[in-house]
This record gives sequence, C-alpha cells and structure tokens, in this order.
Amino acid sequence: MFRIIERKELNPGTVKMTVEAPRVAAKAKPGQFVIIRADEFGERIPLTIAASDKENGGVTVIFQTVGASTMKIAAKKEGEYLSDLVGPLGRASELDGYKKVAVVGGGLGCAIAYPQAKYLASVGTEVDLIAGFRTKDLIILENEMKACGNLVVVTDDGSNGNKGLVTDALRRLIEEGADYDLVIAIGPPIMMKFVCLLTKEYGIKTVVSMNPIMIDGTGMCGGCRVSVGGETKFACVDGPDFDGHEVDFDLLMRRNNGYRAEETAAREKTCNLFKTEGRTDA
Repeated sequence: MFRIIERKELNPGTVKMTVEAPRVAAKAKPGQFVIIRADEFGERIPLTIAASDKENGGVTVIFQTVGASTMKIAAKKEGEYLSDLVGPLGRASELDGYKKVAVVGGGLGCAIAYPQAKYLASVGTEVDLIAGFRTKDLIILENEMKACGNLVVVTDDGSNGNKGLVTDALRRLIEEGADYDLVIAIGPPIMMKFVCLLTKEYGIKTVVSMNPIMIDGTGMCGGCRVSVGGETKFACVDGPDFDGHEVDFDLLMRRNNGYRAEETAAREKTCNLFKTEGRTDA
C-alpha cells in the first residue's frame, strides 16, 4: 500500500498527487514513469513521474480524470492509500551535454516537460520553454516552468493574451537567433509531429516522449509498440524518448484512434444492454 502525501487540483479535471514510495523516489530520473492502481480491482495506469523527492520518499504524478480508473484514483484523499505503484520504468531521458535546449509542452504534456526542463536548468543548460494550452483556464505549472528558464505560454483561443500554436512560438525563437542543439517535444502526437516537421527544416535534433496505449509496462504485451526509423520499438522499455524525426506519427495516431473507437463501441454496447434491461446505472 502506498500512502498519498499530497493531493491538489491544478485545474478542473487535472490532479497533482504525491505518493509515498521511497524506493521508487530514490532511483527515479526525468523521463521515467510508474504504473499505479487505485485498488485491487483497478486498472493499471501508466503515469510519467513529474517529480521525486529522495528526502521524503515522495513520487509525484499529474493526470487528467478521463475515465473510471483515473476518477477512482482522483477520488482518493490525502492520507488514503493506493494499492500499487510500480517503477521507475522506462529509460531515463539523456539530457547531459547540451548548451541550449527548447522544451516544448502541449497541455498535460507540460507535466512531463517540466521535470526535463528542471534537470537541464540544474546542470547549467540554457532553457527556453514553450507551453501550449487550449485556454488559460487549463494552464498548469506556469510558475514552476518559469523558474527553469525563459517561458512562452500560448493558448489556442488567445485567452491568456498570447494566441497561437507552440510551433509558431518555436519558429519565432529560432528565426530570432536561438541556436538550439536540442528540442524536446512532449504532448499530443499531432503537436509533436508538427514540431518535428519544423525542427527538421532547421536541422535541429529533436526528442519526443511517446505515450501510446500501454498495459504491463515491461515489454511483454506489445501494446505500446511504435515505429521508429522503420523498426518496431516498445515505448515502455525502449523509450519513452525517441528521435522525433524517425517516429511514424501517422501510424501512432491511427493505432490510438483505433483503440478509442473500440473502447467507445464497447461502452455504447454496454449502455445499450443496460437500457434494454431497463437499468439506469450504466
């Protein structure tokens, strides 16, 4: 059992939770993830480690409540327990040896981008951060990201006073003379795809963090397979970081959409069955 040390809502539907897991905290590095379950009946949920504290043994994750399992986890209060927390899993991000890096996060991807930017800043790397959100009400970790370097926040609707896409901001910084030796992009696949298309124009090395469908997190199920440079890789053991210019994003998005379609069809089938039986608790 793993005790919840802290729970905080960052915006409607997004929860930051710190769990007491000293053995995981002692070994966790930026880019790695954990798999958690709310209870013995819960689904296994992979979540990137947003922060770890070796002193108090805390492991922090940030997640959206988008389904029954994440809602069950989000319903937990401080002092209550999660039944399982396994990790750290995945390969740690390779962040040493760079002089100037742009870290680009989209939406919840900023929860993954932030620890990478924090580490880069701690080793003396000059960091520009670009964070994109649909609207200002969804902005998270703004002060934390500001502490890591120059921060540009854009919103799709301009509600924060800076309308645009992360690619618009990145192109502007590059054309203004920013000499990046690495760009890190983390967010929705479509966002990462267009960041990579942009950086390829300028010949800038780009790393993306992949978050496909994942089940066991140890390379056994193959659910998280991605195509990188024409080869099949598993995000859970070979990643989650990959060369963005080698990733087949179109295949990734087709697979993700396929899973969503199957999930939606199964949910509709269940609801229809409940309605046929005259039940109202679907």
